[in-house]
Amino acid sequence: MANDSGRRRSTSGPSSPAKKKPLWRRIVRGVLIWGSALVVLGVIFLGTAVVFTMSELPEYNSLKSGQNGQMIVVRARDGTELVSLGPSYGKWLSYDQIPEVMKGAMVSVEDRRFREHIGVDALGLLRAVYVSTTTGGRAKATSTITQQLARNVFLNNSRSFTRKAREAVLALALERKFSKDQILELYLNKVYFGGGAYGIDAASRKFFGHPATELSTAEAAIIAGLVKAPSNYSPTADVEAAKDRGEVVLGLMVKNGAISQSEADQADIADVKVVKEKGQNAVRYFTDWALPQLDMLLPETNEPIEVWTTLDPKMQQAATNAITANAPKGAQGALVSLDRDGAVLAMVGGTDYVNSNYNRATTALRQPGSAWKLFVYLSAFEAGYTPDDRVVDEPVTIDGWSPQNDGRNFAGQIDIRTAFAYSKNTIAAQLGNEVGFGTVASMARRFGISTPINTKPAMVLGTSEVHVIDMTRAFAAISAGGTSVEPYGIVKVTAASGEVLYEHKSTRGQVLVPPNVAAGITDLLQTTVATGTGRAAQIGRPVAGKTGTTSSNKDGWFLGFSSGITTGVWMGRDDARPVPGLSGGHAPARAFSNYMKVAVAKRPVEQFQTEVKLPEWQLEPDDEAMQGNPDDYYYVDENGNIVRPEGGAQAPDGQPRYEDGTTGPGSGPGQPQMPDYGPGQAPPAANEDFLDRATGRSRSDDPGLRAGQGLGNGTGTRQNTPNPRPAPTRTPAAVRTPGD
Repeated sequence: MANDSGRRRSTSGPSSPAKKKPLWRRIVRGVLIWGSALVVLGVIFLGTAVVFTMSELPEYNSLKSGQNGQMIVVRARDGTELVSLGPSYGKWLSYDQIPEVMKGAMVSVEDRRFREHIGVDALGLLRAVYVSTTTGGRAKATSTITQQLARNVFLNNSRSFTRKAREAVLALALERKFSKDQILELYLNKVYFGGGAYGIDAASRKFFGHPATELSTAEAAIIAGLVKAPSNYSPTADVEAAKDRGEVVLGLMVKNGAISQSEADQADIADVKVVKEKGQNAVRYFTDWALPQLDMLLPETNEPIEVWTTLDPKMQQAATNAITANAPKGAQGALVSLDRDGAVLAMVGGTDYVNSNYNRATTALRQPGSAWKLFVYLSAFEAGYTPDDRVVDEPVTIDGWSPQNDGRNFAGQIDIRTAFAYSKNTIAAQLGNEVGFGTVASMARRFGISTPINTKPAMVLGTSEVHVIDMTRAFAAISAGGTSVEPYGIVKVTAASGEVLYEHKSTRGQVLVPPNVAAGITDLLQTTVATGTGRAAQIGRPVAGKTGTTSSNKDGWFLGFSSGITTGVWMGRDDARPVPGLSGGHAPARAFSNYMKVAVAKRPVEQFQTEVKLPEWQLEPDDEAMQGNPDDYYYVDENGNIVRPEGGAQAPDGQPRYEDGTTGPGSGPGQPQMPDYGPGQAPPAANEDFLDRATGRSRSDDPGLRAGQGLGNGTGTRQNTPNPRPAPTRTPAAVRTPGD
């Protein structure tokens, strides 16, 4: 028994310790277990992300219509393309419409395994890693076409890991939701090719001038080569670089079976014609002014549009040449040219758009100098003056201000026409003082000056700052016979389908001044060019215009019109520093002449209407107005009947004769019985205010010899001298003191 128990104890005792597994086996086992778990979790997470992303992706039609910007093709008045602006998506081409050589070229150069991968090319990634490790360089894995589409449509170009991860998820989702053909169609219609062109149709039109459906093998190779670096290989930037890249693409197409070697040999890239950029420097000032107006003319839209404008390419080039050829060294220049209906034919906002896109024609504020006298003389003519009226050029002082003429000399007694032609400052000051500086400001506002206007005496010499386009508009109104002109630059806007979205409708301008005022000022403007300060603006046919020069030669202007075209030219420095030798009658007038010779070349010669046909109230001779002949005056009795005073028209019995032929005293026709006035008594006369209005007399001054207030020597502005043309008998406007 004892022996048995001893054996049991020995058999039931502790066994020898088990041998442990090697450390490396335990590490491998842990890595496999945890790695598998992480892979499973990763797959679950990725699958969930892909499924969720698929549900959030837009439908195919939405992706087709979605655009990142609007393409605007700007056309000249003759229909030629001036410039293409903004992102261009061209015409959408379905998969079947896309040339096979274009599909083959893009797949060959961007993603040769496009038909095999699931959106992310795992083999491509492994190959990139292998190359990187074996060569010691940086891994260069090219994104698949699907990944590029995801980035172009939904993401930005950030190089962060997060963006790459989102790109991969989107690519996988796109592959699950759409077919390969749909993905390639989206890609070829949306990928960026440089120069604002998105999609192969936009790129083909921009670089080769025809739709993508007409692409040759060589052209397709060039376009496919742009995706890698649009700015470096753009045909409009570097034709040779684009063609060299195209040769590389042709080789890849042969390698991947997209074309045969013989087809590649026949595709002569050297013969490909690239369309040059049009008018970037010449027309951008105009487009910068005109295109923002689309926000008011059109409903909100992102579809491609074509904008048909008023710009004339030949006139625009002539305007550009005129400014660059005549602007003084270190100075800038601007030009605006309007047709008789307000259409902008040419616009130059500076000497070089590339160096400065600041539009001096529409944005800059500069003093117009003597060109402002247009409004002074318009106000004087409206008040009763005519071009032949005599005035005295002599020293004057108005409210402490004493204007000086150029050359500091005085001509004495001259007519209005001569005073304007030679830009006499003293006469402008006297006229402005007489009609009122507020009246001059109102006239300028009436003619389209939109900037603030001061009413101090010196304002008659153009101290208020203006826009070039506003001054040109004012002169265009004179060319139109005194009716308003509204500048416009857009004729119509059409959609890609041809639908007209907007069309300009011409409207009759408002009458700003009577015809006799417009004729009178045109007479003065024509004389200025014929014999006055604007002689350099002559073009061999009738021209009417005015020069303008500011103090210290800071600004030079010439504005004028001929044959229905009105043009304004300004020159000066942006910092308003003096420009030696600059005056309106020199460089600006020469630029005007250079441009207008081209602008009016195909237009008939037109004579100006300068015959001043005075209104009836202005046709009464001066001597009768001064003497107050009672035969020509009338009275109104207390019953409102017009009667003649004693000594005037009377009946044979000496009684006053009424307008209807009856005699008095007594009631007029249909009127209550008049009081019976005694012998020698006349009916009550009208009050003094009525007589002033009826006869055109001032109660304190004679209409021909009244003195302007504030003049240095107290002499009147107008002189009562013999004149073959009847002088006005109505007092022009009450004489105002400065500041009225």
